[in-house]
Amino acid sequence: MFGKRGGPNSGGAGAGGGFSKPLAMPPEAKPAPGAAPGAPVAPTTPVPPSPQAPPPQAAPVGAPQAAPGAMPPPSAAPGAMPPPMPGGPGAPGGPTAAMPVVTGGTASSMSAAPKKIKAKAPPIDVADTPAAPEIRIKSEEYYDVKTQVFSALIDTIDLSQLSKLDNEGAREEIRDIVNDIIAIKSIVMSISEQEELLADICNDVLGFGPLEPLLERDDIADIMVNGAKQTFIEVNGKTESTNVRFRDNDQLMSICQRIVSQVGRRVDESSPICDARLIDGSRVNVIAPPLALDGPTLTIRKFKKDKLTLDQLVNFGAISPSGAEILKIIGRVRCNLVISGGTGSGKTTLLNCMTNYIDDDERVITCEDSAELQLQQPHVVRLETRPPNLEGEGTITMTDLVKNCLRMRPERIIVGEVRGSEVFDLLQAMNTGHDGSMGTIHANSPRECLSRMESMIAMGGFSLPAKTVREIIVGSVDIVIQAKRLRDGSRRITHITEVLGMEGDVIITQDIFVYDITGEDENGKLIGKHKSTGVGNPKMMERARYYGEEERLQRALDDSEDRGSDPF
Repeated sequence: MFGKRGGPNSGGAGAGGGFSKPLAMPPEAKPAPGAAPGAPVAPTTPVPPSPQAPPPQAAPVGAPQAAPGAMPPPSAAPGAMPPPMPGGPGAPGGPTAAMPVVTGGTASSMSAAPKKIKAKAPPIDVADTPAAPEIRIKSEEYYDVKTQVFSALIDTIDLSQLSKLDNEGAREEIRDIVNDIIAIKSIVMSISEQEELLADICNDVLGFGPLEPLLERDDIADIMVNGAKQTFIEVNGKTESTNVRFRDNDQLMSICQRIVSQVGRRVDESSPICDARLIDGSRVNVIAPPLALDGPTLTIRKFKKDKLTLDQLVNFGAISPSGAEILKIIGRVRCNLVISGGTGSGKTTLLNCMTNYIDDDERVITCEDSAELQLQQPHVVRLETRPPNLEGEGTITMTDLVKNCLRMRPERIIVGEVRGSEVFDLLQAMNTGHDGSMGTIHANSPRECLSRMESMIAMGGFSLPAKTVREIIVGSVDIVIQAKRLRDGSRRITHITEVLGMEGDVIITQDIFVYDITGEDENGKLIGKHKSTGVGNPKMMERARYYGEEERLQRALDDSEDRGSDPF
């Protein structure tokens, strides 16, 4: 199938034994056997000195090579590990004959060979503790070899034929060709390095390069790439540095373009800012030079492969069981709600959880800048904004989408994130028969959330009196749910707040459920508890009664009050 590979390459490497020989025996091929590929190094002199000499050199990597002397290897192998670590001083005990081998034969070739083995041996020997970080740290020599092999692969492979294969078939084909190239070029690598090189090149050709290992991890919430040399991740609410790096800024920019092109968008010097998404719904933001001074900056907000539910949030401690029950009722009785919170506080995750309690017979329309919501209902219409084209035309804004929703017979409208004047159209929808509509907004508290809504309406150019705007907000929003990421990295739902009405020119709200921080443990983790504020007859009780959920709501409020002393 891959015509370039069939002719000269197959003759040089051999389709059958050519792969296994350089793959299994690169370190020994130099000092021990006088193999065919070792033209520049033919030190067959180590064999004559003594039968004890080969085992110390061959034991760490090529155990099958030490088969001729059955008795010496067990005694020599334990002593063979120390010499490579310090650089070849005399070992205590039996294998003192290893020193004459190094200084014996050809001094220059033999000293070079052990050094290559020594450089590879420590990661294998210390594989239990720092193995994962150690493997990810790649030297400049490794990147030079990778560039050399990658260039040869591009010259050899037939990309038009490769595109016809599925992912697994394409990976196998690339691995075969890379093995050929390594054999032909007589590149000396350990088995682990060769496997790592194969995986890296497959990811470069078929995936997102160095990002692939990070994207496969389900414990990572954010991936932040600050140029080719610096990559950070967020795990358990804390930011960590990684050893992931790119070949150069050109490779990083190529991967950014590959990501955004999947959703029909582009990023370049003329359009250096772009929002996109991955196939799994993870949110992507790219800002490229000249705006990003240190190279392309890529931020990926990852979503877990398994969609979270409110019951799982209870297990994580984000909400108490009785608080989760209140949220389920809010979703069930079609309250208009806004989820408020800062960046990374879990607003979209909570919105996804709330949509699980929408009835299957409801028509739901979602509007988003980049589609992130993962609704499970059968009748869902997903809409997404569109940036301008090369001529600067064709923009479809969130306001356009929300206005169009009103003509599509929605029963609920869900706006992924309210950022501007579209808040006015969402409030109008909430106030004109589309009960149960939802949205998220950036704010630090429920009270600030309502103030931000008022400000965004004013910034949209609506010349309405302040009191009129507040009356629209009061008539539209029933519940504000506040999510927060605390300083220890944990995420908590801190407020469930009702919007009661107006008193003069002031909007009146009441908290029905809150999270109180009570202290901090010896590990720096904050200790707190979710509890009801004691409101026995909240405003939403009337709506709960209409949907037959009055007793359930009353029981949840009573339970949260009774269990207020239990920490969550």
